[in-house]
Amino acid sequence: MKKILLINGPNLNLLGTREPEIYGATTLDELVADLAKRATSGGVELVAFQSNHEGEIIDCIQREASGCVGLIINPGAFTHYSYAIRDAIVSVVIQTIEVHISNVYSRESFRHKSVIAPVCVGQISGLGINGYIAALTWFMDRIN
Repeated sequence: MKKILLINGPNLNLLGTREPEIYGATTLDELVADLAKRATSGGVELVAFQSNHEGEIIDCIQREASGCVGLIINPGAFTHYSYAIRDAIVSVVIQTIEVHISNVYSRESFRHKSVIAPVCVGQISGLGINGYIAALTWFMDRIN
């Protein structure tokens, strides 16, 4: 079965309680369960990982990418400055979609620049958790 890697970065473990007016009421566990169910029904396995630590995210990319056909990543605040995560994505040569729950371009100016987006096939921002569904659907449409 083909696999898609899902990585969520810092503070996304607090979904459902962290600023629900921005990030919604869905918890990370609920989000992952929904995406896993959608993936399975589409003949794909979802490999999910979350960490608040940059090095753990890089280790996961390096460890899992070779067995996956795509990467969906919400790097959280690492979006704006983690050249190390960017380089990890480039190093493993995996098609990647960057996802953000909020519209980062309507928020503080420091959130407007992503160092990850230039190495991705796409970026989805501002659609809430539907952005994850869109990214998953994009990958499933291409591998099935």
